[in-house]
Amino acid sequence: MKIAIFGSTGTIGKAVMEEALRRGHEVTAVVRDTNKLSDVAGREKLRVVTGDILMPATVAGSVEGCEVVISAYGPRFGAENELSEATRSLIEGVRQGGVRRLIAVGGAGGLEVAPGIRLMETPEFPEEVLPLAGAHEDAYNVYRDSDIVWTVLSPAVVIEPGKRTGMFRIGMNQLITDEREQSRISVEDYAVAMLDEVEDPQFIQARFTVAY
Repeated sequence: MKIAIFGSTGTIGKAVMEEALRRGHEVTAVVRDTNKLSDVAGREKLRVVTGDILMPATVAGSVEGCEVVISAYGPRFGAENELSEATRSLIEGVRQGGVRRLIAVGGAGGLEVAPGIRLMETPEFPEEVLPLAGAHEDAYNVYRDSDIVWTVLSPAVVIEPGKRTGMFRIGMNQLITDEREQSRISVEDYAVAMLDEVEDPQFIQARFTVAY
């Protein structure tokens, strides 16, 4: 399968790219600065191209011929409002490029911890993370209002590098916690869940989440 990935220089995006290559897919990594992927450039089935997610025309040119686009784009600290703009630009560029399916990395803040109560609305939620959580919810609503075939994958509360086990639980809009009330997933297993969804779509026009 031919897959274009935005945000592949970040921790999550790079793991998703590595998982896609592990599975034998043809990957186009779209980056602003190709030097940031110099350590992986030249690998079989990996193409690194220059593109700007905020410019629909360059998005379209980068994704043309691909079957799926994955966005692991994350805004800079203090520029969280760029996420909605980037999402709209990405959707328009994907449409212009003739790609039907778009899968995006979401946030955990919009997941429910109780009926009608989102994680980001709880007293314990870190205030400094609220702008990013709100930006992810705004982007999620942009996807919901669009006419493309979209999926959003929200991580657990804690997502960090670890082991690739391939063993995790899957949910929809409710936060998944373990017996100690913790919500976590490794970056590697998050990438597994992302590529599972690419290969075998189960959550079209929906948000889902994964955790241990």
